[in-house]
Order: sequence, then C-alpha cells, then structure tokens
Amino acid sequence: MAEKSKIYYTLTDEAPMLATHSFLPILEAFTRSAGIEIEVPDISLAGRILANFPENLKDDQKIPDALAELGELATRSEANIIKLPNISASVPQLEEAIAELQKQGYAVPNYPAEPKTEEEKAINKKYARVLGSAVNPVLREGNSDRRAPKAVKNYAKANPHRMGVWNADSKTSIAHMNSGDFYGTETSITVETDGKFRIVFYGNDGALKVLKDFAPLKAGEVIDSSVMNLSALKSFVHDAIREAKEEDILLSAHLKATMMKISDPIIFGAIVETYFKDVFEKYKDTFAELDVNPNFGLATLNEKIAGHSQEAEIKADIAKTIENGPKLAMVNSDKGITNFHVSSDVIVDASMAALVRGGGKMWNKDGKEEDTVCIIPDRTYAGFYDAIVQDMKKNGAIDPKTFGSVPNVGLMAQKAEEYGSHDKTFQISGEGTVKVEDESGNVLLEQNVQDGDIFRMCQTKDAPIQDWVKLAVNRAKLSDTTAIFWLDKDRSHDSKIIEKVEKYLKDHDLTGLDIRIMDVKDAVTETLKRAREGKDTISVSGNVLRDYLTDMFPILELGTSAKMLSIVPLMNGGGLFETGAGGSAPKHVEQFLQQGYLRWDSLGEFLALQASFEHLAQTQNNKKAQILADALDAANAKFLANDKSPARKVGQIDNRGSHFYLAMYWAEALADQTSDPEISAKFASVAKAMQENEAKINEELIAAQGNPQDVGGYYHPNREKTYAAMRPSSTLNRIVDGI
Repeated sequence: MAEKSKIYYTLTDEAPMLATHSFLPILEAFTRSAGIEIEVPDISLAGRILANFPENLKDDQKIPDALAELGELATRSEANIIKLPNISASVPQLEEAIAELQKQGYAVPNYPAEPKTEEEKAINKKYARVLGSAVNPVLREGNSDRRAPKAVKNYAKANPHRMGVWNADSKTSIAHMNSGDFYGTETSITVETDGKFRIVFYGNDGALKVLKDFAPLKAGEVIDSSVMNLSALKSFVHDAIREAKEEDILLSAHLKATMMKISDPIIFGAIVETYFKDVFEKYKDTFAELDVNPNFGLATLNEKIAGHSQEAEIKADIAKTIENGPKLAMVNSDKGITNFHVSSDVIVDASMAALVRGGGKMWNKDGKEEDTVCIIPDRTYAGFYDAIVQDMKKNGAIDPKTFGSVPNVGLMAQKAEEYGSHDKTFQISGEGTVKVEDESGNVLLEQNVQDGDIFRMCQTKDAPIQDWVKLAVNRAKLSDTTAIFWLDKDRSHDSKIIEKVEKYLKDHDLTGLDIRIMDVKDAVTETLKRAREGKDTISVSGNVLRDYLTDMFPILELGTSAKMLSIVPLMNGGGLFETGAGGSAPKHVEQFLQQGYLRWDSLGEFLALQASFEHLAQTQNNKKAQILADALDAANAKFLANDKSPARKVGQIDNRGSHFYLAMYWAEALADQTSDPEISAKFASVAKAMQENEAKINEELIAAQGNPQDVGGYYHPNREKTYAAMRPSSTLNRIVDGI
C-alpha cells in the first residue's frame, strides 16, 4: 500500500506556488500517518523551460521533464494528481522568465519570435512546448466534473458577495463579427476509418507548403477546419470602435491569448493595430526597424521605442489617439495599463465574469466604472456572453442568497476541440487554398484563404465523447439534477457532436432523468431562469465553453471560481484534481512582494485534497486515506463556518494564517475520529499544541506582514528564501515538523 499510495502535488507559479511553500510541510506531516507519499513535480513555467533545454545547463542545474512524466502517468490507473493553477505563458511572460533564468546563471537561449536560421527554428519549436496552455492538454486524459461543494455553496448563500447593479438602459454590449469568423467558415466531418491527415497550403501562384505533416486520425473522431479572415476582422473592429465612440463608452477586448496561443495574439494584434491605425501608418518604417509587433500589445511597443529619437513623439500620438478615440478599458487605472497593453491580461473568462458580476462595467483611466463595448470577434462563444448580458439587462443582477448552482460536465479529454488546435493553427502568407488531405490525397476539409488569415483545424476523438456523455448521465443521476447539453445546431462542429450525443444517450437508462440538448443562447436563458428560481442545472459543454462556464457561474454564485471542486476522472482509472482558477494570482504576488501579505485562498487545494484522499481510499483500499478525507471534510466545513480564508489587508489573516487554521481543524477532526485509535492519539497532541499556541502563532504570522519580501525571483524563486517567507511562525513549524 505504502508504495502505491502516492499523491503528485504539482509545483506551479505565482501565488499558488508561494502558498505551496506554506502548506506542503503541513500536508506531508498529516499524510505520513496514512502511508501516503507526496511527490512535488515542478511544472512551473521556469521548470518547463529548464526541462526543455538540458543541453544548455550544467549538470547540477538540470531537472527532469516533470510535465512529460505526469502526462504518461495520467494514462495509468494509479494516477492521483493535484493540479494547481499554472501560468499559460504569453510571449512577453516567456521572455521575462527567460531573462530571469539567464540572470540566475541558467544559459537558456533567447526566444526567437520570428526564427530565420535552422538553429532558431529548433529553439522556437522547443519553446512552443512551453508557451500557452502547455500543461492542461497533457494532463487532461479525462473529462471534467466541476461543481461547488455543498459547504461552499451554503456559506456563499449565508454570506453573499457584493453584486453590481444592472440597469435596463445599460449601454454595455457584445460586439462580434457577422461573417468571416471561425463560426461562419467552419466545416466539419466525422472520420469513417483510421488513417492519417496532413495540412497543405496551395498558393494561387502555384506554391505548395506542407503546414503539418502526416498525423494520425481515428475512426469516429470529429474534425473541423475554419478560418478567421483578417480583413473582415479589421473592418469589424473599425465598426466596434465607431460604436463605442458614438455611445461615449469604453472599448474593451476579450480574448484568450494564453490558451489560444496562435490565433488570439494575432486577433489581439489586429485590434491594437486597427485602433492605433494612424500611429502604425505614420511610424511604419520606425516600427519595422524596431521590430514592433502589434500582437504583443502596447507594453512591448513602449519597451521597443524606449530611448529612440522618436519615443516622445510616438507616445504623444498614442495618447492623442486614445484621447480622440473611444476611451479604453483599463487593467490597472493607477498605473495607466490599458486593456490593449498585454495580450495575456485579456482573459475573456475572467474579464467577462467580472464584468457581469460588476453590473456590466469596467474601469476607466480615472478608476471609475463605465459601460463598455466588449470586442469578442468570433461568434462561436460571443453568443454565450451576449445572452448573459441581455438577461442581466432584462432581469437585473442575480441574488447569491437564492441563486441555484450550475455545475459543469466538460468535454476535454485527449485535447478535445479548439484547445487542442495549437499544432494545427497557422497564419497564412499568400492567397490560395488550405486542404486537409488523407494519405491517398483525398481532400477531407478545404478552406479558401487570403494573406494574413488564420486557419485552424480541430480534432475531437470519439472515446472522450462517449465518456463525456456517460459522465453527464451519471452526474444527473447522482444529484437528481436537470442536465443541458450546450450545443448549437447551426454550428458545423456542434451539429456532428449532437449526432453522437443522441446516439450515445441511447446506451444509458434515462428513466426519470431530465436531459436536454439546447442551443447555447437558449441554454443560457433557461439555466439563468432556473437558477433565479433557486434550481440547479448541470451544464454539459465542450472544452472552451467549459472554461468560460466554470468561471462565469462560480463568480456569480460564490464571488470566485477558486472555491470550486474540479475533478477529472481519467479515462484509464486515475484521478486528476484541479484546484480552481489562477487569474488573480499575479495581483496577489505583487501585494506579497510589496507588503508581505498573501491573499491567495487555498480552499481549492483543500477541497481537491479531500477528493484525492477519497480516490486513494476507493482505488487502493487505503482505509487511513478515507479517515484523512472525512476529517478534512469536517475541517473544511469549520474553516468556512469560522471564515478563515485570507482577508484583504496587512494586519489581518492571510494565506499562511488560513493554513494554520485548516491544520488545527484537521488535527481536531482526526483526534475526534474513533475508527483508528493510533491516528486519534497522534493528532490529539497536535490539536492540543495548536489550540494552546493559537494566539502566539497568530502573533508570529501577523508580525511577518507589512514588509517587502525577497524570494529571489518571480518565475524561479529561491527555495530557501521562499520557505523562510512562507513559514514565519517558529511555533507552528515546531509543531508541524514534530508530527
């Protein structure tokens, strides 16, 4: 048992990584009593960079490729992985991390954004494995089951978070394309036999370029191709700019450049370039000389022009454009950081959920809230947000005290849908046709393209779809809850998925169940109507929509998406337990480095661990793991009831204090249980020591706040410095280390 009982607790980035340095010693001390070993694979951005360039490092600097090892583990039945939020790196973040590692003495190469030599192309290809959502597609060998635990939901109803006021005359709107987007151009087929495909560009000038060489196809999988037309995109953005100016409201962009790491930075760049059209035309030669790329936003533009003879002139023209154009929504009003500064700041699921919760408003340059035109170009998901905005205008903000719950069953196994499209997404140079061909040269999918267009192909395998349908039916049965498949019959891909859902639902006994298939806009309306009546509804959705739903509804219900229980039953019997979203992590790090106060809430980690222990108990017959799980459940309930999550300001409880209280409540629950006298006796003394020293421990933890912190790096901090900063109570450390 001891050899098999392993939990892989991932080391990631930013605030979750800092929190791990406080919580991990507690976790290791408590789990030893159940014969459970905790492994800590490093899948942070810095860790992923170092793992990909061993040939550049000294022997004592080399680290294993933890992500690849975890990916292989995820296909095995013994997998038990706790996945904390990690950085889905944008190019600017990647470059910052590289610079930090180089400064620390790691000779990793610079990132060649536009590789020219063979060596640069090889380096670029390695960094492509690190960029964007590099982690999730590797680990997600199962579909997603995400819900608010009952204790969390009850706490949210009893302690409702603040909601903004929605007015019927709100000017906030969703601006989307009506043609030339991925939705409008999508074609989709179901593959009949196993085989191979390749993607080839045939230029009108006779040129032929293989964009992706032969890769496997499986019988039954759904494949799609679609195109975002660049000129249509820019024309649409021009109209959105005019609308915001006429309405005298903010203009904002909402994309997911971190996950859609090829397409969305290009779309972001087109928005930036269109808004600042006069600036890019006036300084065309200067920008070419400085290698200014609009895809990287205003922040990189400002860095590139720094020290140039025209710097002041360019900055004045940028300011004049903003002054004369529609006002830009701000990411940070105090620092003048606009919504157009960095593509990775523009994360649609986080930004739109915050907007809906806040009454449809974003921040202007003066730190005041205003209505906004939200640019979400592609109709594939813009309709979801549009329907929510329309509902809020019509019915007003929701009431967290009475609002029902919207758990999600999400299709994401084996890189399903668009989030698995990175290696099949290309910006086209030239006019012509892109064809997806089989090994016999038969054309499976075909798109006409123009210079600058974005071509995308996606794959969704059949086995994950069957598993997804089964998971949805099981969840509906277990909780006796209505389940709605969010599938748009007018979208080519969804129409193929609907055929499969209807087929595989017949494999299950649906007696007494309410399972429906609805278009996305109708599903929004029906789900919100039911939730306002206090009814729960399971949303059953595809991969990208899963991501958007599991931020939107938790933020409306709970005020945060970090408190959701996120379980991925892996298809080969293992378990992946995700701990919530990390969108707020950078702000928390900033506060910690400046003030020694970490606001990150680890409740997601606590909830995931409980499910992880239960999984160990069930799959490996580890009865002590079940004792840990039951005691942690009681501790989580007490933690919520006594409101021991981090507060907001220096002098109040922060992340480290919340870990202390969780540990004390967990020890109390273990001491009180009667099924294992040995564990009970061991933790009775631990609980007593913590109770007797509660005031002293709190005093030591609070005393550590208020001063700037140096942990030796943002992306790759120093281990000793970080542990010292995150474990400042010698009294608590003595008790924990003595278990």
